[in-house]
Amino acid sequence: MIQAASLLAAEEGHNPLFPHTYELVVGGFAFFVVLFVVGRILTPRIQKTLAERTDAIEGGIKRAEDAQAEAQALLKQYKDQLAEARHEASRLREEAREQGAQIKAELREEAQAEARRLVEAAHLQIEADRQQAFAQLRAELGRLSIDLAGRIVGESLEDEARQRRTVDRFLEELEASSSSAAVR
Repeated sequence: MIQAASLLAAEEGHNPLFPHTYELVVGGFAFFVVLFVVGRILTPRIQKTLAERTDAIEGGIKRAEDAQAEAQALLKQYKDQLAEARHEASRLREEAREQGAQIKAELREEAQAEARRLVEAAHLQIEADRQQAFAQLRAELGRLSIDLAGRIVGESLEDEARQRRTVDRFLEELEASSSSAAVR
């Protein structure tokens, strides 16, 4: 059968390795149609899709860079606000310390003034008590001295004016002798 096919082909004068002209024309026409469709329709669509993808990727990168720059700016702003808040807190603590020291000083002054007032009141009270004790002692001393003088003299010193004069004279002599003893 192979021999028969080769004989048949030899008779026709056609080489099986070379195609027929109508096959070349149809193949060439199909090639140009495919080339036209691919070149004019598919290639622009492919290039458009590739451009869109490139834009999307580059836009995404740009958006990511923009978002990162915005995040950096926000981070810087937050850090600045945090530093400002810390500074403000430090300032407020310092003001509170100063106010505390001022309040302490005011309270100390008030306490000292109150202490001075209490000491002065105590001194006045002591002076009043001393005066009262001195008056009581003077009256008691006068009474005792009149009794003693009456016993010594042997007469009654019942006249009140005389008693007072005697007591006053006795006390003056007593004060004079105590002041002369204090001078020595």
